[in-house]
Amino acid sequence: QVQLVESGGGLVQTGGSLRLSCAASGRTFSRYDMAWFRQAPGKEREFVTAIRWSGGTTYYADSVKGRFTISRDNAKNTVYLQMNSLKPEDTAVYYCAADNPGRLWYPTRSSSYDYWGQGTQVNVSS
Repeated sequence: QVQLVESGGGLVQTGGSLRLSCAASGRTFSRYDMAWFRQAPGKEREFVTAIRWSGGTTYYADSVKGRFTISRDNAKNTVYLQMNSLKPEDTAVYYCAADNPGRLWYPTRSSSYDYWGQGTQVNVSS
């Protein structure tokens, strides 16, 4: 079982930056592939970015490529999302997710993830 707690959300102006953190419980964090999803009001949850358990492979949605960076520190059981050049359309609740090791991993599919955090709100003002 893994528990995920996101932090770092807030209000920022267009063009600003935020760094989200997702702290995970458990001693096997380093085995989990991780991802960030987001959900805007009235919209479905969408994939943002994902990172392999080793940190060696990352995936990004086209809408955030070049602006967002995912990283992880397995020693601290934490995954990060650095968001730069933020736009109003980035406004959403951002969720951290983890999959169960050993399963076939489809990084952009929410169904690939077994554990979810409670979310952190990001608001980008124009």
